[in-house]
Amino acid sequence: MPATHPAETAVSGVAAEFSVAAVAPGANTHELTTYGVGPWPGERPTEDRYDPELLEHGDTRNVIDRYRYWTMTAIVADLDEHRHPFSVAIENWQHDMNIGSIVRTANAFAADTVHIIGRRRWNKRGAMVTDRYQHVLHHDTVATFAEWARGENMPIIAIDNVPGSVIIETFSFPERCVLLFGQEGPGLSLEAIAAADAVVEISQFGSTRSINASAAAAVAMHNWVTQHVSFPTSA
Repeated sequence: MPATHPAETAVSGVAAEFSVAAVAPGANTHELTTYGVGPWPGERPTEDRYDPELLEHGDTRNVIDRYRYWTMTAIVADLDEHRHPFSVAIENWQHDMNIGSIVRTANAFAADTVHIIGRRRWNKRGAMVTDRYQHVLHHDTVATFAEWARGENMPIIAIDNVPGSVIIETFSFPERCVLLFGQEGPGLSLEAIAAADAVVEISQFGSTRSINASAAAAVAMHNWVTQHVSFPTSA
């Protein structure tokens, strides 16, 4: 049972007290510590999940309130208890800056793993350090990635607006699957499209040919969530 403690932070000069650890993972709550928290006030907890340095100096990391003052190892272990059974894959041929943003979104939606296909190095700026809490695997080629997916019995769902694709609003995502995204501009390679079990496009109603790659990834992941995650109904 997580300990409930008061954490204090100054936002625009106003101190706010709240219970952090009582917030359950994935709970529909507002985050109260956008700008981080200062040193732990009062007697400090001794559980292994807490980081003595953070308790001493404060925690300004990009983590939800529940994980304030936790060690990185403890956060990853807790996330592993409730990650969703879908994964995300990204072709990395052009060092696309959107890759980091997609990794950050994958973390936000608790994707199991992010797969980087192609170049091992990728632009991490947009990840905002979330890659430290997210399982990330590398595959040299589309062929080796596809071989992994087949071995894991994970259908590959490509997201791209190409001929023959199915609109996302009518598509039923498998519970276990890997969502495959391409680069900004050219989209997915022909090899990636050929390796996919299904190709899904996001309906658009304006004049632009496509939306930003990281935005498309967020839309696709959220569609998976709406189909496979149960939410309490309002009274």
